[in-house]
Amino acid sequence: MGVVNVTPDSFSDGGRFLGLGAALAQARRLIADGADILDIGGESTRPGAVPVPAAEEIARVVPLIAAIRAESEVTISIDTMKPAVARAAVAAGASLWNDVAALRFAPDAPEVAAELGCEVVLMHMLGQPGTMQDDPRYDDVVAEVEAFLLARAFTAMAAGVDREKIWLDPGIGFGKTPAHNLALLAALPRFVALGYPVLLGASRKRFIAALDPLGAEPDARLGGSLAAHLHGAAAGVAALRVHDVRETAQALAVWGAIEGGV
Repeated sequence: MGVVNVTPDSFSDGGRFLGLGAALAQARRLIADGADILDIGGESTRPGAVPVPAAEEIARVVPLIAAIRAESEVTISIDTMKPAVARAAVAAGASLWNDVAALRFAPDAPEVAAELGCEVVLMHMLGQPGTMQDDPRYDDVVAEVEAFLLARAFTAMAAGVDREKIWLDPGIGFGKTPAHNLALLAALPRFVALGYPVLLGASRKRFIAALDPLGAEPDARLGGSLAAHLHGAAAGVAALRVHDVRETAQALAVWGAIEGGV
């Protein structure tokens, strides 16, 4: 899953692809590099991010989604918390709703997901993007994230979402300390064993810099990102959400060949 942020303030590439031309060029590049899914986002969810009105988010993402769909059959994911944005994105050609709020942003979000009939990623986030990293605390981060994700999956199914269309994401970096993130990464086999496809989003996350001070800037965290991605692949996750598609695809190809064609 290659990331295309149509935002001015995303933590890694904010502003680089805000214009339609630049964003479409990046989408084409990621497809050529081996992306199976493009994750299109019009609102930053980095720590401290300021919310964006739904109308502005729609204006950012819908033209890009429509332009991609006009020339490619690649799977398109919409990265949003807002049902109105998801609805507009699916109408434009998206088929996966990647929701960092796990269908909690609006009361009707689960019903909208069922109505749209798209696949949906339910991600764990402690609090809101603006404050989630202030002082995250858990008694048992793995058990609490697991219970949350299962509860959200049951809520989605109760609203009419097909079980086969539900993905889970433990939410690396969303209201977690570096220690929490490492515990969740180590526990990926436990999440995979729940029986839902698991999405792992560890690319360029801040916990990497906590382990390697030389990785202070997001674009200096490729090595740590690849380590997390290969660990996720070995654990059986269904997809990796990444910024560096070509490098990740190459790493997976080599790892798979070593493992005997996994």
